[in-house]
Amino acid sequence: MPKITYEGKQFDCEEDQTVLDCLARHGVTYPSSCQNGICQTCLMHATEGTVPAVAQKGLKETLKLQNYFLACTCKPTEDLVVSEPGTGVTQRVVAQVVGKKPLNHDIMRFQLAPDDEFEFRSGQFLHLKRDDGLVRSYSIASLPDSDTPIEIHVRRMDNGEMTTWLHDTLKVGDAVEIQGPVGECFYVPGNPEQNILLIGTGSGLGPLWGIVRDALKQGHTGRIHLFHGNYDINGLYLMDELKQLARDNPNFLYTPCVDSHAPEGVEEGRVDAVVSRTYSDLKDWKVFICGHANMVDNMKRKTFLAGASLQNIYADSFVDSSKEAA
Repeated sequence: MPKITYEGKQFDCEEDQTVLDCLARHGVTYPSSCQNGICQTCLMHATEGTVPAVAQKGLKETLKLQNYFLACTCKPTEDLVVSEPGTGVTQRVVAQVVGKKPLNHDIMRFQLAPDDEFEFRSGQFLHLKRDDGLVRSYSIASLPDSDTPIEIHVRRMDNGEMTTWLHDTLKVGDAVEIQGPVGECFYVPGNPEQNILLIGTGSGLGPLWGIVRDALKQGHTGRIHLFHGNYDINGLYLMDELKQLARDNPNFLYTPCVDSHAPEGVEEGRVDAVVSRTYSDLKDWKVFICGHANMVDNMKRKTFLAGASLQNIYADSFVDSSKEAA
């Protein structure tokens, strides 16, 4: 008889009983609606154990890879430790700061070397914790290579307690705690001919920089087109590196955008407008969107209306300075 561990309590799961029914039988209320695996209200995360494939039917591939499942259709065949989505932080390690370099006037690149193994996928985000307990989340821009430091791009926020400390006080040789990773905004192999559209603003380029290189490293052959926008040319960065990546990989295209006064080689216009006038039909495309929350919401709607399936749209919103995300 499999055992289900939830919120530190262990429950026996009877034969042919779902996780949702098991919890209910023991007096535990968990969100649910259709109870037929359609609405996905009962989404859970298995932090230990393997869930049956049928319990992942209809989920995005990124969720499947992270062991998410639907409690209403999951009839476990082995012990499971489960949690609500996003609550199961599986790794907490100390990382040394081994690199710190400005990428433009307000974005800093930090390179972190974990003292222990820290598994992640390019484009996910980690939680960075300061000694006084302050925690903020930053997207991972590096590739999952044990010989390469973990890279994050941090934009200085007006009155941002964490970003000000990171930019002005944290130095190479210092140590911080990192937790995670979290998020479903990453490349999934298995459909190498699919076209990929990536849209970012500001430090939203960070996760996209990781996703692009990960896709190319894994042999993706479909078109990969990255659009990076900002108010003016000073807000763009990694331009030389991205142009070189495009020269080295014929299936990769890079389009930098600024709102106005665009120099040669840069598109003029807001990034959403530039994308819309470049692609009107996104049927069967995979889309990644990272950056300012308003832009992300706008482009999720526009790419969906242009034909992209909701299953193929992955997005991370970076909140405003009062909430300090990067």
